[in-house]
Amino acid sequence: MEPRRAATVMLLRDTDDGGPVVHMLRRRASMAFAGGAYAYPGGGVDPRDESDRHALAWAGPSREEWARRLGVAEKVAQAVVCAAVRETFEEAGVLLAGPDPETVVADTTGEDWEADRAALVARELSFADFLARRELVLRSDLLGAWARWITPEFEARRYDTWFFVAALPEGQRTRNASTEADRTVWIRPADAAAGYDRGELTMMPPTIATLRQIRPYPDAAAVLAAAGERDLTPVLARARLEEDGAGGSRVVLSWPGHEEFTKHVPTGRTSAGGGGGETA
Repeated sequence: MEPRRAATVMLLRDTDDGGPVVHMLRRRASMAFAGGAYAYPGGGVDPRDESDRHALAWAGPSREEWARRLGVAEKVAQAVVCAAVRETFEEAGVLLAGPDPETVVADTTGEDWEADRAALVARELSFADFLARRELVLRSDLLGAWARWITPEFEARRYDTWFFVAALPEGQRTRNASTEADRTVWIRPADAAAGYDRGELTMMPPTIATLRQIRPYPDAAAVLAAAGERDLTPVLARARLEEDGAGGSRVVLSWPGHEEFTKHVPTGRTSAGGGGGETA
């Protein structure tokens, strides 16, 4: 399967007693992909977001700069950045856009906003048309590209996902606007990682890996400042077959640079000369 391009956003908010918290949602257990897992707001790219650049009001680094940063063509970079901003609005009610390149909308609540959000979710309204209707400018400068993970080749559902960081705009607040989530939380990265380590919080490898990476930073501004130096080389799991030392074999799954996720999966088969046939 070819991976579908996607974007997700680690939305951060500073606390009074120091250290940022990150907004996370728990995917419903019924979801076909990562059901029950904690994740960030995000989703797939809308092909319409690759359309004519003049149809989209844009502020911050140019499409050319984003293309270099993300390692893709300009139209793809535009679509990925749009996905990050759009999905954050669709799933958390937070919009990284404003009336001009220097401001951000202060409130995205109300029936009219909800109607537009629902139309975006249903793909009845393109993101460019949504911004144009409200005379808003996409603030790409409020995003920092943090990482890129690609779902392993052996998975039935595959995503090529860019992870971004952003600070919660002043005056806005998050809400559980997603039908895919049954819970949302603001949580310290260290606490979320500890919950994962205790087996209390389920997370996919990219989620816990990025949580561990942002944990040392003192505030949201420091995370955003560090984003510009992040290596965006894609992380893609590898699979290899090896003998298990007992006459059988196993598949070893590994994520380069992230040894904690290495898994050894028995194949249920014995190696040649090791007794023959399949095991139960």
